[in-house]
Amino acid sequence: MNINVTPDSGANAPQPMEWPAGELTRIPYWIYQAPEIYALEQQRIYEGPVWNYLCLEAEVAQPGDYRTTFVGSMPVVVARDFDEEIYTFENRCAHRGALICLDNCGSGAKRFTCVYHAWSYDRRGNLTGIAFRHGVNGKGGMSPTARPEDHAPRKVRTTATCGLVFGTLDDTTPPIEEYLGDEIHGRIKRVFNRSPVVLGRFTQVLPSNWKLYAENVKDSYHASLLHLFFTTFGVNRLSMPGGIIVSESGGHHVSYAIADAAAGSAEYKAQGIRSQNDRVRLNEPSLLDWFREFGDQVTSQILTVFPTFVVQQIQNAVAVRQILPKGQTSTDLNWTYLGFADDTPAQRRSRLRQANLMGPGGYVSLEDGAVGGFVQRGIVSASDETAVVAMGGEGVGSQDTRATETSVRGFWKVWRALMKI
Repeated sequence: MNINVTPDSGANAPQPMEWPAGELTRIPYWIYQAPEIYALEQQRIYEGPVWNYLCLEAEVAQPGDYRTTFVGSMPVVVARDFDEEIYTFENRCAHRGALICLDNCGSGAKRFTCVYHAWSYDRRGNLTGIAFRHGVNGKGGMSPTARPEDHAPRKVRTTATCGLVFGTLDDTTPPIEEYLGDEIHGRIKRVFNRSPVVLGRFTQVLPSNWKLYAENVKDSYHASLLHLFFTTFGVNRLSMPGGIIVSESGGHHVSYAIADAAAGSAEYKAQGIRSQNDRVRLNEPSLLDWFREFGDQVTSQILTVFPTFVVQQIQNAVAVRQILPKGQTSTDLNWTYLGFADDTPAQRRSRLRQANLMGPGGYVSLEDGAVGGFVQRGIVSASDETAVVAMGGEGVGSQDTRATETSVRGFWKVWRALMKI
């Protein structure tokens, strides 16, 4: 597909823009810059046949519990009704378009009322009340034939699996288990094998297009090259046993590693890679103390569900991440740190210590947040150039190495199919 795109000011891309030769191994930089692309993604991806992560079931555990979040750029309310079902609807008043719910979360909600003109909605998003609909003292109000309900906020089809809540705006989206596939679904079950407990949450603002972070979490090749802490302290090295699992569609992936003291750092030293630094020491080595809890030898697993959901297990630091686009060059990354209901006090303390590995102020993810901005700034005048994504070959599929970009190519395979580009 050819698409006429006006790049950001200062970019030098030709018109019309076309996907370059090389299929999935050459990614054009205009794809991260063009406002037309961003707008089309909202329609064809976020409102298309995909499951968007919304929240944890534990966050809407009781009738009347609710959270506000987003499907792409569309604000939504997720609420549990008294039939015990979870419902999701657009956070937009049918009257003048104001947000219906202003809070991030709450409990005991009987209704949601827009502050602008006091139109009210039930926990399923149905319009149930209009202030002064019949006027005042026999004057004003709406015509008896008016049907404001016809302009109600959109409803989002909602499902849950493994304690995770997803939503879709497309009736053709397959059931969540089919969408994930057995292998990816099984790897989610591996982590969510008991009731999760929220330990904390925050939002990290990234100065880059959402796709750059989506690529980053699928890119296991970078993990021990960018992150000094991982390599220096033996948490994760490419020389350790591990691999990549890519779903049949290409859109979902798992990267996993098994800590192995015998997997040394000689390869990193020989190449002078900055992430191997023998001068760095830990004043508190207990940060690296961890316990086995998932019934296998895997010490780190990063799992993604297309388009924007991430499950993290780095030793005992468990979290979910939600990638939210906020324009062509800005992304919100919502983090939710997790423990489990059966944690002992010692295990909970260990999780909280290890949580410092990840996040914008942590030892690792600080660098992930920064590097996307480095790319966004680096390509500002190179819209007609391409990135090279050829590690591990040209195809898409599972591999028994993490020195590969197969799962990044899988992302672009699904993205291109949905975008028709």
